[in-house]
Amino acid sequence: MRQKIIIVFSVLCGLAIGARGQYVMKNATELNQLKALPQELAHVTHTGPVVFIGEYLYYAIQCFNVQTRRASKISTVAYVALVNQQGEMVFEHKLRLERGMSSGDFFVPTTLPTGTYKLVGYTQWMKNSGLKQIYQDDIAIINPYRVDDLAAGSTDDTMNQIKPVTADSSTVGLQFEKTKFGTREKVSLRLRNYKAALGAGNYSIWVKKKDEIPFKDSKISLDIVTKYSTADLRIPQGIGESLFLPEQRGELLYGQVTDNAANPLADQKVILSFPGPEFLLKFTTTDVEGNFYSYIREDYKQDEVILQAENERNVNIQLKRPEAMSFEGMKFSEITLEEELKDVIRERSIYNQIENQFFEIKPDSIILSEPYDPFDGGMPEEVILDEFTRFPTFEETLVEILNNAGYRRGDQGGFYIRIAQDFETFDEPFNNFPALVLIDGVYIPDHGSIKNFDARRIESIKLIRDQFQMANKSYQGMMLVSTIDGDYPEQLSSKNTFTEALFRSRPVKNYFSQDYSNDQYSRVPDYRNMLYWKPQIEVEEPSMELHFYTSDLTGIFEVYLDGFTSFGKPISLRYEIQVASQDP
Repeated sequence: MRQKIIIVFSVLCGLAIGARGQYVMKNATELNQLKALPQELAHVTHTGPVVFIGEYLYYAIQCFNVQTRRASKISTVAYVALVNQQGEMVFEHKLRLERGMSSGDFFVPTTLPTGTYKLVGYTQWMKNSGLKQIYQDDIAIINPYRVDDLAAGSTDDTMNQIKPVTADSSTVGLQFEKTKFGTREKVSLRLRNYKAALGAGNYSIWVKKKDEIPFKDSKISLDIVTKYSTADLRIPQGIGESLFLPEQRGELLYGQVTDNAANPLADQKVILSFPGPEFLLKFTTTDVEGNFYSYIREDYKQDEVILQAENERNVNIQLKRPEAMSFEGMKFSEITLEEELKDVIRERSIYNQIENQFFEIKPDSIILSEPYDPFDGGMPEEVILDEFTRFPTFEETLVEILNNAGYRRGDQGGFYIRIAQDFETFDEPFNNFPALVLIDGVYIPDHGSIKNFDARRIESIKLIRDQFQMANKSYQGMMLVSTIDGDYPEQLSSKNTFTEALFRSRPVKNYFSQDYSNDQYSRVPDYRNMLYWKPQIEVEEPSMELHFYTSDLTGIFEVYLDGFTSFGKPISLRYEIQVASQDP
Protein backbone atom coordinates (compact mmCIF):
# COMPACT_ATOMS: atom_id res chain seq x y z
CA MET A 1 0.00 0.00 0.00
CA ARG A 2 1.48 3.33 -1.02
CA GLN A 3 1.37 5.95 1.70
CA LYS A 4 1.21 9.66 0.92
CA ILE A 5 1.58 12.68 3.13
CA ILE A 6 -0.04 15.34 1.00
CA ILE A 7 -1.45 17.87 3.43
CA VAL A 8 0.78 20.37 5.18
CA PHE A 9 0.53 20.42 8.98
CA SER A 10 1.33 24.03 9.81
CA VAL A 11 1.90 25.32 13.34
CA LEU A 12 3.69 28.44 14.51
CA CYS A 13 4.22 28.15 18.22
CA GLY A 14 4.74 30.76 20.91
CA LEU A 15 3.28 33.73 19.05
CA ALA A 16 0.26 35.57 20.36
CA ILE A 17 -2.27 37.50 18.33
CA GLY A 18 -2.92 40.96 19.70
CA ALA A 19 -6.25 42.73 19.87
CA ARG A 20 -5.74 44.28 16.42
CA GLY A 21 -4.79 40.99 14.78
CA GLN A 22 -1.04 41.52 15.01
CA TYR A 23 1.60 39.25 16.49
CA VAL A 24 3.19 40.03 19.83
CA MET A 25 6.72 38.88 20.64
CA LYS A 26 6.77 37.31 24.06
CA ASN A 27 10.40 36.43 24.77
CA ALA A 28 14.03 36.85 23.72
CA THR A 29 14.08 33.59 21.74
CA GLU A 30 11.32 34.78 19.40
CA LEU A 31 12.95 38.20 19.16
CA ASN A 32 16.34 36.77 18.17
CA GLN A 33 14.79 34.48 15.57
CA LEU A 34 12.91 37.31 13.89
CA LYS A 35 15.77 39.80 14.20
CA ALA A 36 17.96 37.32 12.32
CA LEU A 37 15.78 37.78 9.21
CA PRO A 38 16.99 40.69 7.03
CA GLN A 39 14.56 43.45 6.17
CA GLU A 40 13.40 44.01 2.59
CA LEU A 41 13.01 46.84 0.09
CA ALA A 42 10.83 46.98 -3.00
CA HIS A 43 11.09 48.72 -6.35
CA VAL A 44 8.04 49.15 -8.56
CA THR A 45 8.53 49.84 -12.24
CA HIS A 46 5.37 51.41 -13.65
CA THR A 47 4.04 53.13 -16.77
CA GLY A 48 3.08 56.39 -15.07
CA PRO A 49 3.53 59.02 -13.85
CA VAL A 50 0.57 60.54 -15.77
CA VAL A 51 -2.43 58.26 -16.31
CA PHE A 52 -5.89 59.11 -17.66
CA ILE A 53 -9.12 57.46 -16.62
CA GLY A 54 -9.89 54.67 -19.07
CA GLU A 55 -6.20 53.72 -19.23
CA TYR A 56 -4.23 51.01 -17.49
CA LEU A 57 -1.47 51.65 -15.01
CA TYR A 58 0.92 48.75 -15.55
CA TYR A 59 3.50 47.80 -12.95
CA ALA A 60 6.16 45.24 -12.03
CA ILE A 61 7.49 44.78 -8.50
CA GLN A 62 10.83 43.40 -7.35
CA CYS A 63 11.72 42.77 -3.70
CA PHE A 64 15.27 42.82 -2.34
CA ASN A 65 17.12 41.64 0.73
CA VAL A 66 18.44 44.86 2.26
CA GLN A 67 21.59 43.20 3.56
CA THR A 68 22.65 41.33 0.40
CA ARG A 69 20.97 43.75 -2.07
CA ARG A 70 19.84 40.80 -4.17
CA ALA A 71 16.41 39.36 -4.87
CA SER A 72 14.72 38.53 -1.59
CA LYS A 73 13.93 34.94 -0.66
CA ILE A 74 12.11 36.01 2.48
CA SER A 75 8.61 37.04 1.37
CA THR A 76 6.57 35.04 -1.13
CA VAL A 77 3.71 37.58 -1.25
CA ALA A 78 3.84 41.31 -2.06
CA TYR A 79 1.27 44.10 -2.22
CA VAL A 80 0.88 47.05 -4.59
CA ALA A 81 -1.63 49.80 -3.78
CA LEU A 82 -2.71 53.25 -4.93
CA VAL A 83 -3.36 55.75 -2.11
CA ASN A 84 -5.24 59.03 -2.32
CA GLN A 85 -4.42 62.19 -0.39
CA GLN A 86 -6.83 61.20 2.40
CA GLY A 87 -4.70 58.13 3.10
CA GLU A 88 -7.31 55.77 1.64
CA MET A 89 -6.40 52.91 -0.68
CA VAL A 90 -7.98 53.21 -4.12
CA PHE A 91 -6.89 49.63 -4.76
CA GLU A 92 -4.66 47.03 -3.16
CA HIS A 93 -3.38 44.06 -5.13
CA LYS A 94 -1.93 40.92 -3.59
CA LEU A 95 0.78 39.33 -5.73
CA ARG A 96 2.56 36.00 -5.45
CA LEU A 97 6.30 36.47 -5.84
CA GLU A 98 8.51 34.23 -7.96
CA ARG A 99 12.18 34.86 -7.20
CA GLY A 100 11.15 38.15 -5.61
CA MET A 101 9.20 39.40 -8.66
CA SER A 102 5.65 39.84 -9.89
CA SER A 103 3.55 42.18 -12.04
CA GLY A 104 0.02 43.46 -12.52
CA ASP A 105 -2.14 46.32 -13.74
CA PHE A 106 -4.93 48.65 -12.64
CA PHE A 107 -7.66 50.04 -14.88
CA VAL A 108 -8.33 53.64 -13.84
CA PRO A 109 -12.10 54.10 -13.41
CA THR A 110 -14.14 57.21 -14.10
CA THR A 111 -14.93 57.56 -10.38
CA LEU A 112 -11.44 58.85 -9.57
CA PRO A 113 -11.05 62.65 -9.54
CA THR A 114 -8.13 64.46 -11.11
CA GLY A 115 -5.27 64.73 -8.66
CA THR A 116 -2.10 63.17 -7.37
CA TYR A 117 -1.87 59.78 -5.73
CA LYS A 118 0.83 57.52 -4.32
CA LEU A 119 1.72 54.17 -5.79
CA VAL A 120 3.13 52.03 -2.98
CA GLY A 121 4.71 48.58 -2.93
CA TYR A 122 5.53 46.45 0.10
CA THR A 123 5.49 43.09 1.84
CA GLN A 124 4.01 42.37 5.28
CA TRP A 125 7.59 42.17 6.57
CA MET A 126 8.42 45.69 5.32
CA LYS A 127 5.39 47.13 7.16
CA ASN A 128 7.26 46.62 10.45
CA SER A 129 9.50 49.57 9.54
CA GLY A 130 6.69 51.86 8.42
CA LEU A 131 6.50 54.26 5.50
CA LYS A 132 10.24 54.79 5.19
CA GLN A 133 10.79 51.16 4.15
CA ILE A 134 8.10 50.77 1.51
CA TYR A 135 8.23 51.91 -2.11
CA GLN A 136 6.45 55.20 -2.85
CA ASP A 137 6.05 57.17 -6.06
CA ASP A 138 3.73 59.92 -7.28
CA ILE A 139 1.04 59.23 -9.84
CA ALA A 140 -1.04 61.95 -11.52
CA ILE A 141 -4.52 60.88 -12.63
CA ILE A 142 -6.41 63.03 -15.12
CA ASN A 143 -10.21 62.81 -15.26
CA PRO A 144 -11.40 65.10 -18.09
CA TYR A 145 -15.05 64.58 -17.11
CA ARG A 146 -14.51 66.27 -13.76
CA VAL A 147 -14.10 69.75 -15.21
CA ASP A 148 -13.80 71.36 -11.79
CA ASP A 149 -10.61 69.41 -11.26
CA LEU A 150 -8.92 70.96 -14.28
CA ALA A 151 -7.63 74.04 -12.55
CA ALA A 152 -5.69 76.50 -14.62
CA GLY A 153 -2.36 77.87 -13.47
CA SER A 154 1.39 77.75 -13.86
CA THR A 155 3.61 74.73 -13.36
CA ASP A 156 7.01 74.49 -11.70
CA ASP A 157 9.64 74.11 -14.42
CA THR A 158 11.41 71.39 -12.44
CA MET A 159 8.39 69.13 -12.82
CA ASN A 160 8.94 68.48 -16.51
CA GLN A 161 12.68 68.20 -16.88
CA ILE A 162 13.67 66.09 -19.86
CA LYS A 163 15.84 63.13 -18.97
CA PRO A 164 18.81 62.70 -21.31
CA VAL A 165 18.39 60.07 -23.99
CA THR A 166 20.76 57.21 -23.23
CA ALA A 167 22.39 55.90 -26.38
CA ASP A 168 23.69 52.72 -24.73
CA SER A 169 24.87 51.16 -21.50
CA SER A 170 28.11 49.43 -20.67
CA THR A 171 26.17 46.51 -19.20
CA VAL A 172 22.82 46.25 -21.04
CA GLY A 173 21.49 48.26 -23.95
CA LEU A 174 18.89 48.43 -26.72
CA GLN A 175 19.80 48.72 -30.39
CA PHE A 176 17.37 50.01 -33.05
CA GLU A 177 17.61 49.64 -36.81
CA LYS A 178 16.44 53.26 -37.11
CA THR A 179 14.73 55.88 -34.95
CA LYS A 180 12.01 57.14 -37.32
CA PHE A 181 9.02 54.99 -38.20
CA GLY A 182 5.67 55.22 -39.91
CA THR A 183 2.28 54.46 -38.42
CA ARG A 184 1.47 50.75 -37.98
CA GLU A 185 5.06 49.91 -38.79
CA LYS A 186 6.98 47.07 -37.16
CA VAL A 187 9.76 48.24 -34.84
CA SER A 188 12.54 45.73 -34.29
CA LEU A 189 15.09 46.16 -31.57
CA ARG A 190 17.78 44.08 -29.98
CA LEU A 191 18.39 43.82 -26.27
CA ARG A 192 22.14 43.47 -25.82
CA ASN A 193 23.90 42.02 -22.79
CA TYR A 194 27.53 43.14 -22.91
CA LYS A 195 28.71 41.65 -19.62
CA ALA A 196 27.57 38.01 -19.79
CA ALA A 197 26.70 36.86 -16.25
CA LEU A 198 27.17 40.41 -14.92
CA GLY A 199 24.43 41.66 -17.26
CA ALA A 200 22.04 38.77 -16.75
CA GLY A 201 18.95 39.77 -14.84
CA ASN A 202 15.31 40.70 -15.07
CA TYR A 203 14.10 43.88 -16.76
CA SER A 204 10.90 45.65 -17.72
CA ILE A 205 10.56 47.26 -21.16
CA TRP A 206 7.78 49.56 -22.27
CA VAL A 207 7.10 52.08 -25.03
CA LYS A 208 4.64 54.94 -24.67
CA LYS A 209 3.91 58.30 -26.22
CA LYS A 210 5.82 61.12 -24.60
CA ASP A 211 3.65 62.89 -22.03
CA GLU A 212 2.60 66.44 -22.82
CA ILE A 213 1.22 66.87 -19.30
CA PRO A 214 3.97 68.33 -17.12
CA PHE A 215 4.65 66.31 -13.97
CA LYS A 216 7.63 64.95 -12.06
CA ASP A 217 9.59 61.99 -13.41
CA SER A 218 8.87 58.50 -12.15
CA LYS A 219 11.34 56.79 -9.87
CA ILE A 220 13.73 54.41 -11.59
CA SER A 221 15.69 51.39 -10.39
CA LEU A 222 18.74 53.58 -9.65
CA ASP A 223 16.76 55.31 -6.89
CA ILE A 224 16.93 52.21 -4.73
CA VAL A 225 20.64 52.77 -4.16
CA THR A 226 19.92 55.89 -2.08
CA LYS A 227 17.20 54.10 -0.17
CA TYR A 228 19.58 51.33 0.95
CA SER A 229 21.49 53.86 3.07
CA THR A 230 18.43 54.83 5.15
CA ALA A 231 16.54 51.53 5.26
CA ASP A 232 16.30 49.33 8.34
CA LEU A 233 18.51 46.27 8.05
CA ARG A 234 16.23 44.34 10.41
CA ILE A 235 12.92 44.92 12.13
CA PRO A 236 12.95 47.54 14.93
CA GLN A 237 10.41 45.87 17.28
CA GLY A 238 11.25 44.49 20.71
CA ILE A 239 9.75 42.08 23.24
CA GLY A 240 6.09 42.83 23.96
CA GLU A 241 5.60 44.80 20.74
CA SER A 242 3.32 43.76 17.90
CA LEU A 243 4.68 43.07 14.44
CA PHE A 244 3.82 41.67 11.03
CA LEU A 245 5.14 38.16 10.35
CA PRO A 246 6.91 37.50 7.05
CA GLU A 247 4.99 35.41 4.55
CA GLN A 248 7.95 33.11 3.98
CA ARG A 249 6.37 29.80 2.99
CA GLY A 250 3.31 31.22 1.28
CA GLU A 251 0.36 33.38 2.15
CA LEU A 252 -0.19 33.34 5.92
CA LEU A 253 -3.72 32.69 7.20
CA TYR A 254 -4.23 32.83 10.94
CA GLY A 255 -6.98 33.14 13.49
CA GLN A 256 -8.29 31.96 16.84
CA VAL A 257 -10.60 29.27 18.22
CA THR A 258 -12.66 30.09 21.31
CA ASP A 259 -15.57 28.57 23.20
CA ASN A 260 -18.95 30.26 23.60
CA ALA A 261 -17.59 32.19 26.59
CA ALA A 262 -14.75 33.62 24.43
CA ASN A 263 -12.14 31.49 26.21
CA PRO A 264 -9.29 30.39 23.92
CA LEU A 265 -9.13 26.67 23.17
CA ALA A 266 -5.69 25.04 23.00
CA ASP A 267 -4.73 21.94 21.01
CA GLN A 268 -7.79 22.17 18.76
CA LYS A 269 -7.51 20.81 15.24
CA VAL A 270 -8.70 23.28 12.60
CA ILE A 271 -9.41 22.26 9.01
CA LEU A 272 -9.19 24.84 6.23
CA SER A 273 -11.10 23.79 3.11
CA PHE A 274 -10.68 25.74 -0.13
CA PRO A 275 -13.63 24.33 -2.13
CA GLY A 276 -13.86 23.81 -5.88
CA PRO A 277 -12.47 21.50 -8.58
CA GLU A 278 -8.87 22.39 -7.61
CA PHE A 279 -9.63 22.12 -3.91
CA LEU A 280 -7.06 22.59 -1.17
CA LEU A 281 -7.13 21.13 2.30
CA LYS A 282 -5.01 22.25 5.26
CA PHE A 283 -4.92 21.03 8.85
CA THR A 284 -3.45 23.01 11.71
CA THR A 285 -3.61 22.98 15.51
CA THR A 286 -4.15 25.83 17.94
CA ASP A 287 -1.49 26.86 20.46
CA VAL A 288 -1.98 27.51 24.17
CA GLU A 289 -3.81 30.76 23.40
CA GLY A 290 -6.13 29.26 20.82
CA ASN A 291 -4.26 30.73 17.85
CA PHE A 292 -3.78 28.80 14.62
CA TYR A 293 -1.51 29.56 11.66
CA SER A 294 -1.25 28.06 8.18
CA TYR A 295 0.92 28.97 5.20
CA ILE A 296 -0.80 28.57 1.82
CA ARG A 297 1.83 27.82 -0.80
CA GLU A 298 -0.60 26.98 -3.57
CA ASP A 299 -2.22 29.60 -5.81
CA TYR A 300 -5.81 28.94 -4.82
CA LYS A 301 -8.66 29.91 -7.15
CA GLN A 302 -11.38 30.28 -4.52
CA ASP A 303 -12.88 33.44 -3.02
CA GLU A 304 -13.61 31.83 0.32
CA VAL A 305 -12.24 29.37 2.86
CA ILE A 306 -14.30 27.08 5.08
CA LEU A 307 -13.00 26.71 8.64
CA GLN A 308 -13.99 23.65 10.63
CA ALA A 309 -13.14 22.31 14.08
CA GLU A 310 -13.31 18.66 15.10
CA ASN A 311 -14.92 19.29 18.46
CA GLU A 312 -18.01 17.87 20.18
CA ARG A 313 -18.89 21.16 21.87
CA ASN A 314 -19.72 24.39 20.06
CA VAL A 315 -16.78 26.63 19.26
CA ASN A 316 -16.15 29.88 17.41
CA ILE A 317 -13.47 30.17 14.72
CA GLN A 318 -12.36 33.62 13.61
CA LEU A 319 -10.00 34.28 10.75
CA LYS A 320 -7.98 37.42 11.47
CA ARG A 321 -6.34 39.82 9.07
CA PRO A 322 -3.22 41.97 9.32
CA GLU A 323 -3.75 45.55 10.39
CA ALA A 324 -3.97 47.92 7.44
CA MET A 325 -0.94 50.09 6.91
CA SER A 326 -1.20 53.70 8.01
CA PHE A 327 -0.31 56.24 5.32
CA GLU A 328 -0.50 59.19 7.68
CA GLY A 329 2.26 61.71 7.03
CA MET A 330 2.72 60.73 3.40
CA LYS A 331 3.60 63.75 1.24
CA PHE A 332 2.08 64.22 -2.20
CA SER A 333 3.29 66.20 -5.18
CA GLU A 334 0.89 68.63 -6.82
CA ILE A 335 -0.15 68.95 -10.43
CA THR A 336 -1.48 72.11 -12.05
CA LEU A 337 -3.06 71.96 -15.49
CA GLU A 338 -2.65 74.97 -17.73
CA GLU A 339 -5.44 76.24 -19.96
CA GLU A 340 -3.62 75.34 -23.18
CA LEU A 341 -3.53 71.66 -22.16
CA LYS A 342 -7.28 71.27 -22.64
CA ASP A 343 -6.96 70.25 -26.29
CA VAL A 344 -4.27 67.70 -25.40
CA ILE A 345 -6.46 66.26 -22.65
CA ARG A 346 -9.56 66.17 -24.86
CA GLU A 347 -7.75 64.43 -27.72
CA ARG A 348 -6.18 61.76 -25.49
CA SER A 349 -9.54 61.11 -23.84
CA ILE A 350 -11.24 60.58 -27.20
CA TYR A 351 -8.52 58.14 -28.26
CA ASN A 352 -8.93 56.22 -24.98
CA GLN A 353 -12.68 55.92 -25.54
CA ILE A 354 -12.13 54.52 -29.03
CA GLU A 355 -9.52 52.04 -27.77
CA ASN A 356 -11.82 50.82 -25.02
CA GLN A 357 -14.60 50.24 -27.56
CA PHE A 358 -12.37 47.69 -29.30
CA PHE A 359 -10.88 46.12 -26.17
CA GLU A 360 -12.67 42.80 -26.67
CA ILE A 361 -10.79 42.06 -29.88
CA LYS A 362 -7.44 43.03 -28.35
CA PRO A 363 -7.61 41.38 -24.92
CA ASP A 364 -4.88 40.44 -22.51
CA SER A 365 -4.75 36.81 -21.46
CA ILE A 366 -4.20 35.31 -18.02
CA ILE A 367 -1.20 33.01 -17.77
CA LEU A 368 -2.57 29.83 -16.27
CA SER A 369 -0.65 28.56 -13.28
CA GLU A 370 0.25 24.93 -12.96
CA PRO A 371 -2.93 23.17 -11.80
CA TYR A 372 -2.74 21.86 -8.27
CA ASP A 373 -3.19 18.09 -8.09
CA PRO A 374 -5.03 17.19 -4.87
CA PHE A 375 -4.40 13.51 -5.60
CA ASP A 376 -0.62 13.98 -5.73
CA GLY A 377 -0.18 12.13 -9.00
CA GLY A 378 -2.57 9.30 -8.18
CA MET A 379 -5.10 8.14 -10.78
CA PRO A 380 -8.56 8.23 -9.17
CA GLU A 381 -11.28 5.72 -9.99
CA GLU A 382 -14.23 7.78 -11.20
CA VAL A 383 -17.89 6.87 -11.27
CA ILE A 384 -20.32 9.08 -13.24
CA LEU A 385 -23.71 8.51 -11.66
CA ASP A 386 -25.71 9.27 -14.82
CA GLU A 387 -24.22 6.09 -16.30
CA PHE A 388 -26.01 4.00 -13.66
CA THR A 389 -29.46 3.62 -12.16
CA ARG A 390 -29.96 6.48 -9.74
CA PHE A 391 -30.59 5.81 -6.05
CA PRO A 392 -32.10 8.40 -3.69
CA THR A 393 -29.46 8.56 -0.93
CA PHE A 394 -25.71 8.70 -0.76
CA GLU A 395 -25.54 5.55 1.39
CA GLU A 396 -27.63 3.53 -1.08
CA THR A 397 -25.46 4.79 -3.94
CA LEU A 398 -22.32 3.48 -2.25
CA VAL A 399 -23.98 0.10 -1.63
CA GLU A 400 -25.40 -0.37 -5.12
CA ILE A 401 -22.77 1.24 -7.36
CA LEU A 402 -19.36 1.47 -5.67
CA ASN A 403 -17.58 -1.81 -5.04
CA ASN A 404 -14.62 -0.40 -3.12
CA ALA A 405 -16.28 1.96 -0.65
CA GLY A 406 -19.06 1.80 1.89
CA TYR A 407 -20.21 2.58 5.40
CA ARG A 408 -18.87 0.80 8.49
CA ARG A 409 -19.85 1.09 12.14
CA GLY A 410 -17.08 2.49 14.33
CA ASP A 411 -15.98 1.44 17.80
CA GLN A 412 -17.88 4.34 19.36
CA GLY A 413 -21.13 3.43 17.61
CA GLY A 414 -20.98 6.03 14.86
CA PHE A 415 -20.61 5.42 11.14
CA TYR A 416 -17.62 6.08 8.91
CA ILE A 417 -16.79 5.48 5.25
CA ARG A 418 -14.07 2.99 4.47
CA ILE A 419 -12.34 2.54 1.12
CA ALA A 420 -10.94 -0.91 0.38
CA GLN A 421 -7.19 -1.25 0.50
CA ASP A 422 -5.30 -1.74 -2.73
CA PHE A 423 -2.89 -4.41 -1.48
CA GLU A 424 0.51 -4.41 -3.18
CA THR A 425 2.01 -7.36 -1.28
CA PHE A 426 0.44 -10.46 0.23
CA ASP A 427 1.73 -9.63 3.71
CA GLU A 428 0.65 -5.99 3.76
CA PRO A 429 -1.10 -5.35 7.11
CA PHE A 430 -4.84 -4.71 7.08
CA ASN A 431 -5.97 -1.36 8.50
CA ASN A 432 -9.28 -0.06 9.71
CA PHE A 433 -8.71 3.64 8.96
CA PRO A 434 -11.57 5.88 7.78
CA ALA A 435 -11.55 7.48 4.33
CA LEU A 436 -10.81 11.14 3.74
CA VAL A 437 -14.15 12.39 2.36
CA LEU A 438 -14.88 15.71 0.65
CA ILE A 439 -17.93 17.11 -1.13
CA ASP A 440 -17.07 19.80 -3.71
CA GLY A 441 -13.73 20.13 -1.93
CA VAL A 442 -15.23 20.58 1.56
CA TYR A 443 -13.92 18.26 4.27
CA ILE A 444 -16.59 16.07 5.89
CA PRO A 445 -15.59 15.34 9.50
CA ASP A 446 -18.73 13.31 10.32
CA HIS A 447 -19.39 10.72 7.63
CA GLY A 448 -22.66 9.71 9.25
CA SER A 449 -24.09 13.18 8.63
CA ILE A 450 -24.17 12.63 4.86
CA LYS A 451 -25.69 9.13 4.76
CA ASN A 452 -29.00 10.60 3.57
CA PHE A 453 -27.48 13.25 1.28
CA ASP A 454 -29.60 13.58 -1.87
CA ALA A 455 -27.72 11.49 -4.43
CA ARG A 456 -29.69 13.12 -7.27
CA ARG A 457 -27.46 16.18 -6.71
CA ILE A 458 -24.25 14.16 -7.25
CA GLU A 459 -22.50 14.19 -10.60
CA SER A 460 -19.51 11.94 -9.88
CA ILE A 461 -17.55 10.15 -7.16
CA LYS A 462 -13.77 9.75 -7.33
CA LEU A 463 -11.76 7.31 -5.25
CA ILE A 464 -8.06 7.06 -4.45
CA ARG A 465 -7.20 3.85 -2.62
CA ASP A 466 -3.79 4.92 -1.32
CA GLN A 467 -3.21 5.51 2.37
CA PHE A 468 -2.89 9.16 3.39
CA GLN A 469 -1.26 10.80 6.36
CA MET A 470 -2.67 14.14 7.45
CA ALA A 471 -1.98 16.02 10.67
CA ASN A 472 -0.60 12.87 12.33
CA LYS A 473 -3.77 10.93 11.48
CA SER A 474 -4.01 8.07 8.99
CA TYR A 475 -6.74 7.75 6.37
CA GLN A 476 -7.49 4.80 4.11
CA GLY A 477 -8.10 6.39 0.73
CA MET A 478 -9.75 9.60 -0.40
CA MET A 479 -13.27 10.10 -1.72
CA LEU A 480 -14.19 13.24 -3.64
CA VAL A 481 -17.89 13.75 -4.28
CA SER A 482 -18.74 16.37 -6.92
CA THR A 483 -22.26 17.77 -7.09
CA ILE A 484 -23.89 18.75 -10.37
CA ASP A 485 -24.09 22.43 -9.47
CA GLY A 486 -20.93 22.54 -7.32
CA ASP A 487 -22.95 24.39 -4.68
CA TYR A 488 -22.37 22.28 -1.56
CA PRO A 489 -20.27 25.04 0.13
CA GLU A 490 -23.12 27.54 -0.34
CA GLN A 491 -25.58 25.35 1.57
CA LEU A 492 -23.22 24.24 4.29
CA SER A 493 -24.55 24.75 7.81
CA SER A 494 -22.70 22.16 9.86
CA LYS A 495 -21.77 22.52 13.49
CA ASN A 496 -18.47 24.34 14.15
CA THR A 497 -18.21 25.38 10.51
CA PHE A 498 -17.51 28.96 9.44
CA THR A 499 -17.05 30.55 6.01
CA GLU A 500 -14.68 33.48 5.50
CA ALA A 501 -14.08 35.60 2.39
CA LEU A 502 -10.56 35.57 0.94
CA PHE A 503 -8.44 38.32 -0.58
CA ARG A 504 -7.04 36.47 -3.59
CA SER A 505 -3.76 37.21 -5.30
CA ARG A 506 -3.87 38.76 -8.76
CA PRO A 507 -3.30 36.45 -11.73
CA VAL A 508 -0.23 37.00 -13.90
CA LYS A 509 -1.09 38.17 -17.42
CA ASN A 510 0.34 37.83 -20.87
CA TYR A 511 -0.29 41.30 -22.30
CA PHE A 512 -1.69 41.89 -25.76
CA SER A 513 0.83 42.80 -28.43
CA GLN A 514 -0.48 44.33 -31.66
CA ASP A 515 0.49 42.45 -34.82
CA TYR A 516 -0.03 43.82 -38.34
CA SER A 517 1.62 40.92 -40.15
CA ASN A 518 -1.85 39.93 -41.42
CA ASP A 519 -5.10 41.75 -42.22
CA GLN A 520 -6.92 40.83 -39.00
CA TYR A 521 -6.70 44.36 -37.60
CA SER A 522 -6.50 46.35 -40.83
CA ARG A 523 -9.96 47.91 -40.39
CA VAL A 524 -9.72 48.41 -36.61
CA PRO A 525 -8.76 51.88 -35.32
CA ASP A 526 -5.49 51.91 -33.41
CA TYR A 527 -4.95 54.79 -31.00
CA ARG A 528 -2.69 53.05 -28.53
CA ASN A 529 -0.75 55.46 -26.37
CA MET A 530 1.11 52.49 -24.88
CA LEU A 531 2.75 50.57 -27.72
CA TYR A 532 4.49 47.86 -25.72
CA TRP A 533 4.62 46.55 -22.16
CA LYS A 534 6.74 43.60 -21.13
CA PRO A 535 6.93 43.51 -17.31
CA GLN A 536 9.49 40.74 -16.97
CA ILE A 537 12.17 39.94 -19.50
CA GLU A 538 14.78 37.53 -18.24
CA VAL A 539 18.12 38.19 -19.87
CA GLU A 540 20.75 35.45 -19.94
CA GLU A 541 22.06 35.37 -23.49
CA PRO A 542 24.22 38.07 -25.15
CA SER A 543 21.38 39.14 -27.45
CA MET A 544 17.58 39.03 -27.56
CA GLU A 545 15.29 40.11 -30.40
CA LEU A 546 12.16 42.13 -29.57
CA HIS A 547 9.56 43.86 -31.70
CA PHE A 548 6.32 45.81 -31.55
CA TYR A 549 4.10 47.81 -33.92
CA THR A 550 3.43 51.53 -33.88
CA SER A 551 -0.17 52.76 -33.77
CA ASP A 552 -2.03 55.47 -35.69
CA LEU A 553 -0.68 58.12 -33.31
CA THR A 554 2.26 60.25 -34.38
CA GLY A 555 4.89 62.09 -32.41
CA ILE A 556 7.73 61.22 -30.04
CA PHE A 557 7.58 57.90 -28.23
CA GLU A 558 9.80 56.94 -25.33
CA VAL A 559 11.35 53.50 -24.92
CA TYR A 560 12.22 52.53 -21.35
CA LEU A 561 14.26 49.70 -19.89
CA ASP A 562 14.32 49.39 -16.11
CA GLY A 563 15.38 46.55 -13.85
CA PHE A 564 18.19 44.79 -12.05
CA THR A 565 20.95 42.35 -12.81
CA SER A 566 20.97 39.06 -10.91
CA PHE A 567 23.62 40.65 -8.64
CA GLY A 568 21.23 43.48 -7.73
CA LYS A 569 22.82 46.20 -9.88
CA PRO A 570 20.12 48.66 -11.08
CA ILE A 571 19.90 49.36 -14.81
CA SER A 572 17.72 52.16 -16.19
CA LEU A 573 17.75 53.39 -19.79
CA ARG A 574 15.61 55.70 -21.90
CA TYR A 575 15.45 56.15 -25.67
CA GLU A 576 13.30 58.14 -28.09
CA ILE A 577 11.82 57.17 -31.45
CA GLN A 578 9.68 59.26 -33.80
CA VAL A 579 6.48 58.11 -35.49
CA ALA A 580 5.25 60.08 -38.49
CA SER A 581 2.39 59.62 -40.94
CA GLN A 582 3.15 57.45 -43.94
CA ASP A 583 3.48 59.27 -47.24
CA PRO A 584 0.54 58.53 -49.58
